[in-house]
Amino acid sequence: MASFQDILSSDFLSNISSVSAIDMVIGLLISFALGLFILLCYKKTFNGVMYSESFAISLLAMTVITCMIILAVTSNVVLSLGMVGALSIVRFRAAIKEPLDIAYLFWAISVGIVVGAGFLPLAIAGSVFIGLILIIFVNKKSIDNPYILILKLEDDVAEKTALEYVSANTKKHLLKSKTVSEYGIEMTVEVRLKEMQSAFVNQLCQMDGVRDVSLVGYNGQYMS
Repeated sequence: MASFQDILSSDFLSNISSVSAIDMVIGLLISFALGLFILLCYKKTFNGVMYSESFAISLLAMTVITCMIILAVTSNVVLSLGMVGALSIVRFRAAIKEPLDIAYLFWAISVGIVVGAGFLPLAIAGSVFIGLILIIFVNKKSIDNPYILILKLEDDVAEKTALEYVSANTKKHLLKSKTVSEYGIEMTVEVRLKEMQSAFVNQLCQMDGVRDVSLVGYNGQYMS
C-alpha cells in the first residue's frame, strides 16, 4: 500500500504546475468572452421556429470547456492520448433542428481549441470576422420571399379559374401538390408576390367555387 509520502511525491501533484495560473486565467477569460460573443450572435441571427435558451448557453459553455481541455492536452503528451480515448466514447443525442446551429457548434468548439492552443489574436479576429459575416448575411432581408398558397376548391372549373387568377396576380407560381377527394380539390402552390402585395388573396377567396384560401410564409425548411 502506498504511503502518504508516496502520494505526495507522485506525478499527479507535479502536473498541477504544468499549466501556469496566468495561462489558465487568460485562456478561460478570453474563451468566456468569445463564447458570450458567439451567444449574442446566435440570438441576433436566430430565425428558426422556436428559440432554445439552453442551446445558446451551451455554446458559451462549450467554448470554455473546449479551451480547458486543450489547455490540459497541450501541457502533457501522455494526457492528450488518454483524452482522445476518453472523448471517443462521448455520444451526443440532441437533434440539430436548424442547419445554422451546426455552424455555431463548430464555431464554439474551434474558438475553444484556438484559445487553448494560445493563438489568441487568431481566435479574436476570426470570431469578429465570422460574427460579422453571419449577422450581415443571415439577417439580410430578401425582397422576393416565396410563399405557399393553399387552395380548397369545389371542382375543375374553379381550379382553372383560380390558377388563371393566381398567374395574373403573382410574378411566378409553381404547383407543389394536388389532392382530389369527394369533398373537392386541395392544391398547394408556391408563389412569388408582386411587390410583396397579398391583397389578391382577398379577391381570390370571393371567387365562385373557392372554399378556402391560405397564404403562409415559406423559407424552404418550415412554414410560418
